[in-house]
Amino acid sequence: MASEPLPAVLPVTDRTRHRRLREQGSLERADLEAILDAGFVCHLGVVTDGRPVVVPTVYGRDERWLYLHGSVAGRSLAGDVPVCVTVTHVDGLVLARSVFEHGVNYRSAMIHGTARKVTGPEEKLAGLRRLTEHATPGQWSYARLPDRRELAATTLLALSLEEASVKIRTGAPDDGDGPDAALGLWAGVLPLTAAWGEPVPDPALPPGTPVPEHIARRAGTRHG
Repeated sequence: MASEPLPAVLPVTDRTRHRRLREQGSLERADLEAILDAGFVCHLGVVTDGRPVVVPTVYGRDERWLYLHGSVAGRSLAGDVPVCVTVTHVDGLVLARSVFEHGVNYRSAMIHGTARKVTGPEEKLAGLRRLTEHATPGQWSYARLPDRRELAATTLLALSLEEASVKIRTGAPDDGDGPDAALGLWAGVLPLTAAWGEPVPDPALPPGTPVPEHIARRAGTRHG
């Protein structure tokens, strides 16, 4: 299925309207894309047999679609059902002078829509490539590609990026100019960062097997 660029401004719908902490909301599609590009694991919410289920899974995207990976046996990835997908990055704890004012610096995206099952061979391979390259750029051309049996055992869902809600919180605690500022207590932000470590080889590898450059260069780089 062809990918067409979506509007630069996210549409406001009943599901995406910011009702709380509106100052943290963003309607910029660029912010949505930056949040998605900074991660590779999302949480897929779906109702199965009348019960809500939230499934963590990997994803990739193009300009219009979010691709979600799963197994054929996974009922939550049946396709053609309403879903909600979330991606969240925690950037730090906001430690205020009072417990009430504590918070979190974060970036989050919530995407609503009906996920469709990708069945066309060309789009399925293209979607899996997006997903693989999103997690580890360069891996698709390095590793063996899936065969027919593996493709048949894999479910790929596509969810439109048209309807989404974005919220971002940055900065210091909000009580610096309030009565609690006179308490003399420390307040501020405890940042949280994550980084890729040194590659750990499979013990089954023959001695001297080199680490591919596209993997080696990620060591020490920030994730998220």
